Amino acid sequence: MTAKGFFISFEGIDGSGKSTQARLLAEHLRAKGREVVLTREPGGSPGAEEIRALVLQGDPDRWSARTEILLFTAARRDHLERTIQPALDAGKVVICDRFADSTRMYQGLSRGDLRGIVDDLHRLMIGIEPDLTILIDMDPGEGLSRALSRNGVEERFEDFGEELQQAMRKGFLDLAAEFPARFVTIDGARAVEAVAADVARIVDDRIAG
Repeated sequence: MTAKGFFISFEGIDGSGKSTQARLLAEHLRAKGREVVLTREPGGSPGAEEIRALVLQGDPDRWSARTEILLFTAARRDHLERTIQPALDAGKVVICDRFADSTRMYQGLSRGDLRGIVDDLHRLMIGIEPDLTILIDMDPGEGLSRALSRNGVEERFEDFGEELQQAMRKGFLDLAAEFPARFVTIDGARAVEAVAADVARIVDDRIAG
C-alpha cells in the first residue's frame, strides 16, 4: 500500500492490450464504488503530455538513450507531483498505463546497458514503485502487428521493429522474476474479456488483502 491509496501499473510490449485492460479495470473498480484515477506514461499531467509528444513522435534516432532517460524521468516527476501522489494521498486507486519499468526496459536495456542510470535517477527523483504491476504477456510479432495496425502518430518505438519487441518481452519477463512480490504476469493472447476477468480477480484479491 502506498500512502492511503493503491497504485497499479500495467506493463507489456507494444500492442499487448495493456491500455485496454487498464481501462476495463478502472471501469470494474468504479462499478464497485472505488475512486479511480486512470492515467498513462509518458503523460498523465499537462507538462508530461508535452514531453510525450517529444519522445513518441519523430524519427527513431531522434534522441539518444541517455537523453530519453532524462526526458522520461522529467515527465514522470511532473506526473508524480501533479497526478499520482495527490490521488494516492486522497485514498484513490491509481491505474497507470506504463511506469518506470518501461523506462528500465526501453531505455535501460534495449538501447544500451543503462539500467543502472535508470534506477539511480528513479531513486533520486521518483522514489516510489507501484503496489502491483500487471504484465500482459504477448507474442512480439502479434503485438507489433496490433500496434502498427492502429496507424497512429506515436509509433517511434514500434518503428524499431520486432527485434526490439523480442528483447522487451524477455526483459519484462526477467523483471517479473526479479520482483515477484510486485509483478503478476497474465497471458494476453486470449479474448479481451478473459484477460479482464483475470485482472479483476487478481486486483480484487490484492486490494482486499
